Amino acid sequence: MGQTLIQGGTIVSGNSVFSGSILISGEKIDMVYKGEIPDNVKETSDIFNAEGLHIFPGIIDTHVHFREPGLTHKADIYSESKAAVAGGVTSYMEMPNTIPPATTIELLEQKYSIASDKSLANYSFYLGASDNNLNELLSVNRSEVCGIKVFLGSSTGNMLISDSVFLDKLFSKTPVLLVIHAEDEEIIKQNSEFYRKKFGNNIPVIYHPKIRTEEACFKSSSFAVKMAERHGTRIHLAHLSTLVELELLGINRALADKKITAEVCTNHLAFDETDYAKLGTRIKCNPAIKSTADKNALLEGLNSGLIDSVATDHAPHTPEEKQLDYFSCPSGIPMVQHGFVSMLEFYHSGKMKLERIAEAMCHAPADIFRINDRGYIHNGFQADLVIVDLKQEWKVKKTNILTKCGWSPFEGKTFRSKVISTFINGHQAYCHGKFNESVKGQRLRFSH
Repeated sequence: MGQTLIQGGTIVSGNSVFSGSILISGEKIDMVYKGEIPDNVKETSDIFNAEGLHIFPGIIDTHVHFREPGLTHKADIYSESKAAVAGGVTSYMEMPNTIPPATTIELLEQKYSIASDKSLANYSFYLGASDNNLNELLSVNRSEVCGIKVFLGSSTGNMLISDSVFLDKLFSKTPVLLVIHAEDEEIIKQNSEFYRKKFGNNIPVIYHPKIRTEEACFKSSSFAVKMAERHGTRIHLAHLSTLVELELLGINRALADKKITAEVCTNHLAFDETDYAKLGTRIKCNPAIKSTADKNALLEGLNSGLIDSVATDHAPHTPEEKQLDYFSCPSGIPMVQHGFVSMLEFYHSGKMKLERIAEAMCHAPADIFRINDRGYIHNGFQADLVIVDLKQEWKVKKTNILTKCGWSPFEGKTFRSKVISTFINGHQAYCHGKFNESVKGQRLRFSH
């Protein structure tokens, strides 16, 4: 791998936007130029003309479900990493609720082995907590695993943790970041039974947020925050979906000073309960998409810095599965290909600055998870970059959807920005709709 000069673009990184060029040598960013580029650099480099384009650090999606092993009829590491790369995602962290669930180091390493052969993007995998694997969790290699996923509410895969003694030990001794799915199971069960008596199994999906309510989210999130504060644990609250949960995040302060951080997912920013009428079970996810007021508050919380990061919670299911009755229809939405461009819509509508999008999707994930040498456009960092045209409109169609499940809630939508090229470890993996699969992604490393 030689030298590539990305010349003449607008760079978005480090809370600033400026005209510049980027020299890539091998896998790394060699130099960021704000002014003139030496002639010898131009003469000895392959040139990518980025005039009129914007260059972001590669998107780090810390919350995806790629379904391998065990559920590969709907997705797999190859297909979903390909969709990710086309969406500007250069690194991802995948959840443990596969079949079998990744609750042992041995099973986790099997997923790493699959990814080393198949993943086009950089990767890491969560170790899943269950009621009986505390020793596995405490023995995790803190430099090689992104974190431990703790389900305080049941979702796809039934990895619910119910043992308070186990949780107390885990929170007090964890060697790595705990990522929390927070919904109260008893509240969900009671609400489910109420609506089952009323509708049978064919509960209209508009009642999904009335089953998985803001009360269920707040009660569980509160429990996690209180336990973390008691033990001084670093936790990351996944997919916040309600206005009321924002009050758990305390005063806004620098990310480096936070032990409790929070994520919002693109589905909770893109949709609200008014969209159930059109999209139905296509937007059934856990936690549920809720009110317009919740959606607006989440965006405000993200802009203010109360919420730290954005992920997609990419969770593909087949079209046939999504047409089943309420209790049989799995929750989850395919989002990884369109997460970044959906966030750029907030820039076009004047609701978010480009710098904040880069912070939430690139810098903050790298900082929260303490990923080595990624997430910024800095000299010496891995050359993970996404180049986007903020003026090129395109429509989402079945023919350009790359996730294996073959559908998207954005079908028919015209986005106002388009990913032009994605560089991963200095390798141009994607450009103008075409992939170069000759180089695979790398395992992420951490400084927990």
